[in-house]
Amino acid sequence: MPRSGSSASSTPMSRRLFLTATGAVSLGAALSACGGDSGGASSSSKPVSQADIDKAMTTPTELMFWTWVPNIAQEIALFEEKYPAIKVKVVNAGQGTPQYTKLRTALKAGSGAPDMVQVEFQAIPTFTITNSLLDLRPYGASALKDKFVDWTWGQVSGPKGEVWAIPQDTGPMGMLYRKDIFDKHGIEVPGTWDEFASAARKLHKTDPDVYLTNLAANQVAAWHGLLWQAGAKPYVTSGSDITISVDDPVSRKLGEYWGALADEGVIGVEPDFTDAWYAALNKGKYATWLTAAWGPVFLSGSAKATAGKWRAAPLPQWDAAKPSSGNWGGSTTAVIRSTKNPIAAAMFAQFLNSNPASAKMFATEQFFFPATKALLTDPEFVGDAPSFYGGQKVNQLFADIGGTVNSSFQWPPFLDQAATDWTETVGKSLADKSDTVRALGTWQSRLTTYAKNQGFTVKSS
Repeated sequence: MPRSGSSASSTPMSRRLFLTATGAVSLGAALSACGGDSGGASSSSKPVSQADIDKAMTTPTELMFWTWVPNIAQEIALFEEKYPAIKVKVVNAGQGTPQYTKLRTALKAGSGAPDMVQVEFQAIPTFTITNSLLDLRPYGASALKDKFVDWTWGQVSGPKGEVWAIPQDTGPMGMLYRKDIFDKHGIEVPGTWDEFASAARKLHKTDPDVYLTNLAANQVAAWHGLLWQAGAKPYVTSGSDITISVDDPVSRKLGEYWGALADEGVIGVEPDFTDAWYAALNKGKYATWLTAAWGPVFLSGSAKATAGKWRAAPLPQWDAAKPSSGNWGGSTTAVIRSTKNPIAAAMFAQFLNSNPASAKMFATEQFFFPATKALLTDPEFVGDAPSFYGGQKVNQLFADIGGTVNSSFQWPPFLDQAATDWTETVGKSLADKSDTVRALGTWQSRLTTYAKNQGFTVKSS
């Protein structure tokens, strides 16, 4: 879904708050408590009987669901229609980090936590490491695997096959571009990053008021998406071991590339999702937006003055013979391990995101980019041709891009710290036009120190 810039991956979290969130113990203690299992202590994977499911779903029950999704009552109504004994109370506890902070507080207190919760893909490890999520396998979740895009299932799966959440929406990355600006300056749609860099220099030299793109210095989520596309594996966790590689050759390739363009002043680096950024998009200051599959709808509502002038394309490639993309955004429904109603909560999480009518509502009412294979091949969905993009079938394009997203990318169990340190090092280097490659080294050093202090054994890549 569209991000306002206040996602879990962009808002700082102090070490003190992190320790508070994990129960005022070190992360190492949390690791020890879960037996060194990176996915947390799994509950039994023994299937719950159909008789127990039938009994639970016909017993009057009230579930609490924390979510920031607007107008979700219509999807919930479908669930309550099928299971009239179950009532779902929705609480908006904030979007992204504000909700996660409140959730950690409730978990620490041992009361006040919901039964189900909205969790972005990148935030799942921060809750599995503290044993806060329920493994959904005993409730039939494994049977849903083939309904979802492969890489999304990888994002919600644990190392032992646990199913920690059910995917809801996604954000495979592509490039939105101003066709009128490209045509005016004779710029071809860049198919490679080398072509993109050449176009950036040509465009800004020809018209100093226009930049080919803006790589926001506050947007670590976009950086992670570009790392993902480039084939990086910045975080690999196994039990209490973690390999941190935010300064490896792949990362340095990105640092050299974007650092050079920023230093030359041929791209913008201003913060995104601000009034100035919205105004820049409407005035034609930027000829592209490197964004996610939720971007087309978001842009059409945020840059109305440019209707009809935009088109969509895949991200430029590092290797044109091996198309690839990363992901930015997307979320899931997870069940809190402490719920007193695990069967009903697990059934809700599954129904909400896999029931065809409910999943389609998310695509047509909230304009989420789907995670289910059925919707991504639905002629009505992929055949949509909005006039804002000159009648281009942008959903089809991003559905195709989704098939090029690597399924093995992992997030760290301390994402907030990674985001804070990125903003203060790599992001700052872009904004200051200083040495981005050196900043990557500082980011690596900070994260390594932090992980060791939390009890991880940090390995070299």
